[in-house]
Amino acid sequence: MSTDKQKSEPLPFIKGENINLVVNRSEWIELRCKWVNSPKNRTFLRGPLPSSIDQMKKRFESRVTGGLSEWAGFIIYHIKDKKPIGEIGLSRINWINGWANAYANIGEMEYWNKNIATEATELLLKYAFEELNLNKVSGTVVVENVGSWTVAEKVGFKLEGILREQKYVDGVYRDEKRYGYLKSDWFKKKAENNSRGEKL
Repeated sequence: MSTDKQKSEPLPFIKGENINLVVNRSEWIELRCKWVNSPKNRTFLRGPLPSSIDQMKKRFESRVTGGLSEWAGFIIYHIKDKKPIGEIGLSRINWINGWANAYANIGEMEYWNKNIATEATELLLKYAFEELNLNKVSGTVVVENVGSWTVAEKVGFKLEGILREQKYVDGVYRDEKRYGYLKSDWFKKKAENNSRGEKL
């Protein structure tokens, strides 16, 4: 029996249909570094500067301390293909005001446009509202990043405004859409789905 941690199946923290959200592992740091430094991936990511493996290791170690955190991140693990394909989570969690910022990155591009981001986002919202008891999850998306804001609207985020020239991308200051999702809207949608015999 192999003791190789990379080959062992990670335990799901949050179970989905096609993906699970699992706890990050140190052996995935190099993979995550590839995702955030990929020229195509990083166009609309928040970090314009390169991330080294050493920097990512330090961030990983600082977050594996337990206690009440301002961050809750997960690896998106594809169940059928048995591989990590991206990451998603909550950052800047404000426990007093019940608010957090959502982020997501499908690092393996062959999984783009396959409803993976939609499923992962719904799992994250369920966790945020039903387990962490947050009142609101927010997120900002560059206007040109149609794929991301389409996912946001599809799962139920509401457009709250346009932040003009908020992000510098490819030599141009670009507008961002700001979205919010309230806990009350989540449970309203859940009740409507339950009445139709659907899951959320």
